[in-house]
Parts: sequence; structure tokens; C-alpha cells
Amino acid sequence: MIAAEAPSPSTGTKPGANLARRIALLNVKYSPNLGDGLLSECLEAELARTFQTIAPGTQVFSIDLAGRRAYPPIAPSRRAALIMVLEALPASLRQMVTRLALSALVRLRLARHVRTQLAGCDAVVLGGGNLLTDADLNFPMKISGALGQAARLRLPVAVYGVGANRQWSEAGRRLFGRALGAAKLAYAAVRDARSQAAWRDLLVPQGVRAAALSGDPGLLASCHFPRPPLPFDGPLAGLCITAPMALRYHATGPEAGGAAAEACAALDAWYAAAAQALVAAGFRVALFTNGSPEDRDYLDAMGPSWILAAKGPVTMTNPFADPAEMVGFIAGCQLIVAHRMHACIAAHSFAIPTIGLRWDVKLDSFFALAGRGQFIADTATLDGPALTALARRVLAEGVDRAALEALIAGTRADIAHMAAALARAMQPVKAAA
Repeated sequence: MIAAEAPSPSTGTKPGANLARRIALLNVKYSPNLGDGLLSECLEAELARTFQTIAPGTQVFSIDLAGRRAYPPIAPSRRAALIMVLEALPASLRQMVTRLALSALVRLRLARHVRTQLAGCDAVVLGGGNLLTDADLNFPMKISGALGQAARLRLPVAVYGVGANRQWSEAGRRLFGRALGAAKLAYAAVRDARSQAAWRDLLVPQGVRAAALSGDPGLLASCHFPRPPLPFDGPLAGLCITAPMALRYHATGPEAGGAAAEACAALDAWYAAAAQALVAAGFRVALFTNGSPEDRDYLDAMGPSWILAAKGPVTMTNPFADPAEMVGFIAGCQLIVAHRMHACIAAHSFAIPTIGLRWDVKLDSFFALAGRGQFIADTATLDGPALTALARRVLAEGVDRAALEALIAGTRADIAHMAAALARAMQPVKAAA
């Protein structure tokens, strides 16, 4: 594995000064979706590693934009019910309700949470994750509030490895533009060309600096999480289960806007056929989720019937408590089949072949970046025999190790460049008295 050397910029530091810095990441690390925690932990670890050559002893930590302070317990959640209620509302009423709720949250809770966490910080990084999106003004309002606190403290800000789409409301566009325009923006990079084009068209006209391209922090999973021993009882395929309501609510691909009942029935049948197809390809199959409550509920409800229908070695995994548990499972598989992008990214980091299930353009972007565009498919056209054949092909071809190493090295270099830009923008450390 190639490690990029971090640049050693001049920071104006006086001799004898304590070089240690404190850098806050703004993201949704403690989301029930453990993919968010995975990329946050990777970015924390890599930025801290890089800063050891710039400012030894630097501390890097995350501030969760929802105010969470730890990974949530594995317990029933009201999230699925809330999504169902929001889906049932007319768009204008849904946006009004969520804006009122988010305004209260940002003003009464998040402002204090972020302000307290930023005390003593030297810089802020927005990233990573699919943060520049507008689902009922969720991220526009939270990011605007958090960056407003950073601006009041005159802290340099970097944006790193975020995803952006174009489905922003006019209010969301203004909130993002004002927040990033007012920030002391030292560096900006997004994770794919589609995000870069959205940034260019929606933010640059508002006076925000252009964004470069960067590797997704999740590509560094194999650098910062251990690989478990390989199983001895045959190849294992991890089939990642995503709830139909999650695909409808967040989708920007073929799943977007479909009739709820028909889409749910079709996905129920597809997962049953997929488990059978993977068994036919010679795999033991483990059904798992990335931790989102609606996905866990869906697996709990449907998993037993899928196992009975498969008539083969199919099991359900226990829920994962944190990203380390999820990565440990993924890294022990020989194939991952998933809608969820960071299940695919974590697997790819460990050179585990993946089959992506198309639902959002961000997944297409990642598979194109990884040179695996031929291994992403729509569930509507990927029937059982086709999945069996594709799984056998994927296992036979494996992953291009040289291309993967280049992706990992490039991502480390991208983070090093961001670190150098932040270091130049920070206030010089004062010498000890």
C-alpha cells in the first residue's frame, strides 16, 4: 500500500511553540447508518496521521450535525414511521413542517452543541458524506447553522470528500451558498465529477470558490481497520438489505418516484431471488444491513421468509454496534451485493469484489471511479440467473489491485493537500511564555 507523504507547509509558527492543533470535522458520524461513521472515522484517522508531520499531537474529532455524541444503541426507532408520515404529506406542507422543526433544532440545540465543541479549535472540515443534498432542507439548515458558528470564530474551513446533487430547493440553494460564501474557505473538494458539476453550477455563481476532486475517505477503510481471518467453510457473500422506503425517500436514480406498494413487493421478491441466486453461484449468504433502523426492521420482517425460500446456507447477521463491527464483517466476505455505497466502498478498499444495485447516481459515480461500471445493475433487470452468472464472473475476475492501490494512494494525497491548505490558513501558534 502506497502512503502519500504529507506536505510540510510553512505555518508561521515561532520556535518553541506547542505545535498541536485541534481540528473539528462536521458530518453525521453517529448516524444509525454506519457508512457515515465509517467514512468519518477514516477521515479522522487519516487527517490526524497526516498532521503528525505538520503539527505533532494534533487532535481530530467529529461534531455530529444532528447533535449526537455516540453511536446509537441497537433498539427500535421512530425513524421509519417518521419517513412514512413525511412521505404522506404534500411537498409544500412537508417542507414547511420540517423547516419549522429544523429551525427549532438548529437554534435551540445544535447552535449550542457546535459552539461548545468548537471551543479551542483551530480549523473546521465539512466532510465527508453525501452532505450537500436537500431532503426537506435537512442538511442546508444544519450546515448553515454549523458553518455560521465557525464563521463567528473566524476559523478556516475546508470541504472534503462530500457528495452533492442538484435536487436543491431555492431555499436550500441560498442556505448552502450563504454559509459557504461567508466561511473562511481554505480548501474545497468533492468526491466525484457529478458533485463537482453541481458545485460549479449551484455554488460558484454565488461567489463560492470552485471545488477540486478528491477520493472518498471510505476508500481508506483497509488502512485504518484490521482485516479478519478468512473463513474456512466456503466463500461468503454479504447481501446488504435496504428498505424500500429508504430507496424511495432518498433515491435519485431509477427507484425515485415509484409507486410505493408495487416497488415494495418487487423488492421483496428480488431479495428472495437474489439469496437463491447467490447460493446457486456457490456462496454461503449472509443478510446484513448498514444499521439504518428502517433497513433493520425490513430485514427482521422479511429475512426469515427469504431464508426459507432459499433452501440453502443463508443466514441473518446480528446488527452491528459500530463501524468497526460492520467493516469486520464486510472484510470477511468474498463478495458484497448492495445498494448502500459505503458497504461497496469498504469492500473495495479490502479488494473484495462488489455488485452494486443502482438507485442513486452517487453509486454509479463510485463504480465508474473504481473502474467497475460493468458490475452495477438495476434490480428490475437483474433476475436470479443473471445474478448467478454475474456473481461467478465477479469472483473469477476479482479486483484490479494496481488500480485500487492508486485510488488509495490518491486519496491519502488528497487529504494531505487539504491538510496543507488548512495549516497555511490557521492562525500561527504563539510561542510559550
